[in-house]
Amino acid sequence: MPKLHLPRLRLTVQHATRATDLPSPAVLRKWCKTALERSMTLTLRFVDAREGGALNRDFRQKDYATNVLTFNYEDGPVNTEADIIFCVPVLRKEAAEQGKTLRAHLAHLVVHGTLHAQGYDHATPRDARRMEPREIAALARLRIANPYE
Repeated sequence: MPKLHLPRLRLTVQHATRATDLPSPAVLRKWCKTALERSMTLTLRFVDAREGGALNRDFRQKDYATNVLTFNYEDGPVNTEADIIFCVPVLRKEAAEQGKTLRAHLAHLVVHGTLHAQGYDHATPRDARRMEPREIAALARLRIANPYE
């Protein structure tokens, strides 16, 4: 019987914000793994609005802080390496506006960013039809409601 190889995750968590109520690395790892389809090396970085805005401006030419940015560095058949940046003030604002806890909103965006890191996108309706079911299924495994309903 062939040996089953599950995707492996090498995870680094960076805090460049004063927020003290963010999930532990173990919880973040669990969230990433729900969306993992291949082995990855990920860095999750939590930033303030200043750094989030600068990254969005410098890399996407949009002069505002956004909730999550994913940067792929290596996309190979064996391993993918990426950074996922979360702007904590934007996440807090969005969670409040959507009537969600910060934890549930962040779990969604960790899954979302992990899928982006593996090459999924939602830029076109066709891309979204490919990405969103995976996102919804991963969130269901975490007992988090479908964010698109």
